[in-house]
Amino acid sequence: MELPDFMKYANKFSQSDFVDKIAKIAKRAGSKLVYAALILYYTLQSDKVSTANKAMIIGALGYMISPLDVIPDAIPIAGLTDDLAVLLFVLKKVWTDVDPEIQQKAKDRLSKWFDEDEIAEISDLFKNEE
Repeated sequence: MELPDFMKYANKFSQSDFVDKIAKIAKRAGSKLVYAALILYYTLQSDKVSTANKAMIIGALGYMISPLDVIPDAIPIAGLTDDLAVLLFVLKKVWTDVDPEIQQKAKDRLSKWFDEDEIAEISDLFKNEE
C-alpha cells in the first residue's frame, strides 16, 4: 500500500478530536490501531521529541481523525487500514523517542476498551502492516 500525503492533515489534529475519535472507533479499529495511536499521542506530549517528529505525529493523528482520507473510515474493515498504515509508518520513524513509560501508559489505557486477549494482539504490532 502506498502511503497518502498524511502531512496535509496536520491541521485536522486536536487533542479533543483525538480523544473523541479514539473512543468512538476503539472496538471497531482494534487494539493495534488504538495502541499505535495512543503511543503517538503520548509521545507527542513528551518534551524529548524533536519538532520534526512532532510534526509527523500531528500529521498522522490528523489523518486518523479526518473522516476524509484515502479510504473513508465508514467503509467496514477497509476504512481503517490506511489509518493503521500511516500510524505504523510514523511510529517506526519515531520509535527511538518512545519511552517504555509511554508504551505502558498506552497499554494501561487499552485495558479500558479491550480484554486481555485483544491486548495480547499488540505484541506483533509491526508484523503485517504492509
